[in-house]
Amino acid sequence: MSADQQVMNQSPRVRFAPSPTGALHIGGARTALYNWLVARGRGGTLVLRIEDTDRERSTPENVEQILDALRWLELDWDEGPISQAERSERHHTRITQLVASGAAYPDPASGDDVRAWKEARGGIGYRGEPRPGGNAAIRLRVPDDGETVVDDLIRGPISFQNQLTDDLVIARGDGTPLYNFAVAIDDAEMEITDVIRGDDHLSNTPKQLLVFEALGVAPPRYAHLPLLHGPDGKKLSKRHGAASVQELRAGGYLPAAVRNYLALLGWGTDDDTTILSTAELVERFEIERVGRSSAIFDERKLRWLNGRFMRELDLDDYVDLVATELERLGHAAAAADSERLRAGCAIAQDKAQTLTEVWPLLAFLFEEPVDDATAWSKIMGDSAAVRLEAALAVLSACEPFDAPTLERELETVVASLDIKARELYQPIRVAITGTTVSPGIFDSLAALGRDRSVDRVQAALGRLRA
Repeated sequence: MSADQQVMNQSPRVRFAPSPTGALHIGGARTALYNWLVARGRGGTLVLRIEDTDRERSTPENVEQILDALRWLELDWDEGPISQAERSERHHTRITQLVASGAAYPDPASGDDVRAWKEARGGIGYRGEPRPGGNAAIRLRVPDDGETVVDDLIRGPISFQNQLTDDLVIARGDGTPLYNFAVAIDDAEMEITDVIRGDDHLSNTPKQLLVFEALGVAPPRYAHLPLLHGPDGKKLSKRHGAASVQELRAGGYLPAAVRNYLALLGWGTDDDTTILSTAELVERFEIERVGRSSAIFDERKLRWLNGRFMRELDLDDYVDLVATELERLGHAAAAADSERLRAGCAIAQDKAQTLTEVWPLLAFLFEEPVDDATAWSKIMGDSAAVRLEAALAVLSACEPFDAPTLERELETVVASLDIKARELYQPIRVAITGTTVSPGIFDSLAALGRDRSVDRVQAALGRLRA
């Protein structure tokens, strides 16, 4: 077995290392998912490391937002969360070791000093000499010749010429370790085997490889994921809709559907399967199959996929999810009316694509019709009264009052009036719900019941005649 095969077959240790400077964005959620799938699919370990060295923007509230988003996505971790800031003593220890070995040195050169040095030598990378001083930064020596190669699992080998790279500043004059140094030390000491992250980190990788080389430690494998764009081809942002995991949750999406959709942003199966359970994702995901091109996040496609997942839910599970959503939205009484809620969910399940779309579809079962002036003026024209009177006679006498019987009887009204079906059903829909959008009209009437259906049609007729 080759060395490469041995590396491929070992249980991976991966890490998700967000900076807690805000909510977990969708791109970060995809990175977390890909790391999770690699760990779970190959019997590995996922380390959660919080890169919180930016003390002004890294707050406990932001850390909790990230943890909350990961829990909602059902992406668990095996170690952590580990605070990078709390590892500063380890970083300082490593800096001391590198200085003692001669691999790093103190240098008080200013930015102007470095620019002047490079201009005098045709722009090659800055090389300093040990010069202790009160405000001396610590620089890592970079080889004068050769190249540093990032052997990326997605992009292939990428070379960086050493002579063009400055000796790396690994600690500021006040002793604070810099990001690229701290990350490399953490990855080395946590024995991370695979680093899977966005390609906005690609320029950091050669610097981190130089730190690994100075430590005499084998580096991890790297896979840099193309960034996500919106449908307009521009970098994903709030103008494209939901930008964070919290916004997806508030939008009524299901974690399983979000996982499925995020997994397909840049990756796909051999047979282009679109609907994948989490178990199938774990079994089939391969980081090497991620494409090099930017993936497009289109919330319309996510809504479609989410609708598929919602329709495939067991009704009991669907009712439980809707009840939780109604409580969140402040409709506790409706959530507690289990019999009526179940009847409403049964007729809304095929229509709603997100949990937030369910309440508008079944609110008419719990509340009086909404007052939608646009719907009324559009549908309740001069002929509406005649049609509703004919429908009222059927609703009053229909037995049993169920969807199949209602459909059969109301179809006779459509035929007798010689009109199109919607010309009868839309006035009935506006009468019982107040809007032009509801579950199937026969299911809606049956769920509402004879008495309330008749009362609402009579009320609509009274309004038309006023």
